[in-house]
Amino acid sequence: MRIRIVDAFTDRPFAGNPAGVVVLDSYPDDAWMQSVAAEVNLSETAFVHPLPPGGDAGFALRWFTPAVEVALCGHATLATAHVLARPGTVRFATRQSGVLSATAAGDGAYTLDFPAAPLSPLPPDPRLADLLGAEIVSLHYTGPITDDYLVELKSEQAVRELTPDLAGLGGFSHRGIVVTAAADADYDFVSRFFGVGVGVPEDPVTGSAHTALTPFWASRTGRSEMVGYQASPRGGVVRVALKSDRTMLTGHAVTVIDGELRAQPGGSDWISTS
Repeated sequence: MRIRIVDAFTDRPFAGNPAGVVVLDSYPDDAWMQSVAAEVNLSETAFVHPLPPGGDAGFALRWFTPAVEVALCGHATLATAHVLARPGTVRFATRQSGVLSATAAGDGAYTLDFPAAPLSPLPPDPRLADLLGAEIVSLHYTGPITDDYLVELKSEQAVRELTPDLAGLGGFSHRGIVVTAAADADYDFVSRFFGVGVGVPEDPVTGSAHTALTPFWASRTGRSEMVGYQASPRGGVVRVALKSDRTMLTGHAVTVIDGELRAQPGGSDWISTS
């Protein structure tokens, strides 16, 4: 059984967001997939298998962090499309986010078609501002699928220099905290993502967060197509477009590791390396 490590939302190795990708014949038990994701120890590992022809999707897709299964993941979906390397459009059936698609963009990139997150404005939270160590300009909830707080800060510098109290943020019963601000140059907006609720202290590039960032910044700028930069230490670029209630997220991906997964489902089929 092959396992790949793919850097997503980047066109060069050791940047963007790394994801594990395992292609299966069918899903084994959840505990095995969770154990693999914990062993890989990246923000997400994707598990994908083909579906019978004639349905709405060609593949089933699930994502696990080292700690839990998640409802939606952008960078691991991009990594999966890169591994499958199908021409045209690949459609994925997911458990909680409906049918998602990835379309080859012609330059080695893929465009993901994801639902746009519904944004609900909230009053600024002084406790959250204290934990972030920054003044909150606006605060939104991104809906039950992504289940994040989206926090607007006053400047790109404030986003880049943020050193939040991650232990304190873990007290919020949500997937994570997206922080964002208008970019000074080169990009339309910058962001960072702290996935404290799913065991990911800071995610390098979070495609699913851009399902909220896209409509948020579209409403601010009046533009439906933009370029975002996630200002983590690894960094990554996401080209975004808003089309009605859908977000199009475009990026490149690079395979860094292509190996063999020897711990087979069930445990008794472990293959000795000797």
